[in-house]
Amino acid sequence: MNFEEFIKPEESVQAESQELVAEEPDELDVQRTVVESLAAEKAEQEEQLAALREKNIGLENEISRLQDEKSKLDDKIVSLNKKLCECRAASEKVGDILAKNSERAESSQVALLDRDINLQDRFPGETRDHVLEVLREARDAAEKEGRIRRAQLLEGVLVANEPSGELAKQRKELEALFAENGNIVSGPVIAELTKRGISHKNGEEYLLPAEIIKRAY
Repeated sequence: MNFEEFIKPEESVQAESQELVAEEPDELDVQRTVVESLAAEKAEQEEQLAALREKNIGLENEISRLQDEKSKLDDKIVSLNKKLCECRAASEKVGDILAKNSERAESSQVALLDRDINLQDRFPGETRDHVLEVLREARDAAEKEGRIRRAQLLEGVLVANEPSGELAKQRKELEALFAENGNIVSGPVIAELTKRGISHKNGEEYLLPAEIIKRAY
């Protein structure tokens, strides 16, 4: 048996050692690359997680806001339903009054007055709204003065005759026109007043916005 085969020369041992040493850095590089890749993935996942958490907070805030809006809308719906019921009750009351009036030989409906046909309404229902407004003021004055019967009769007329609301609308539009122009009777204001058939003068004297509104409406 030749033991020399098991005894490697020193040069061979050194060569193998160098090969092993040369191989070790490659493995370390691979491990380092793997670790860095995992670290990068972890950092990216943490960043994505943070973004998702922030988005979740935003969604929770939005849900809370929508719940508040829903609660407000629910309250409005309840209020509108209540008003609707009140309007229906008032409508039924007026209907009963009108039905009773139509059944009588001597109706108490307010169809007692005529007006000058030469004085045309500037808008539909102008005369009617003015009359109802005057009746309302008279009802209030009668109540203050203790004229109970007069107040009751006027109230009966007002209950059965709702204004169209056009008079109040026209008045607000005129107030807005003056407000938009600094309460100055300027050229654009005069043009709009002329279009509406409203005078801005009393003779040769210019009127103030409040005076124009009072005189017109």
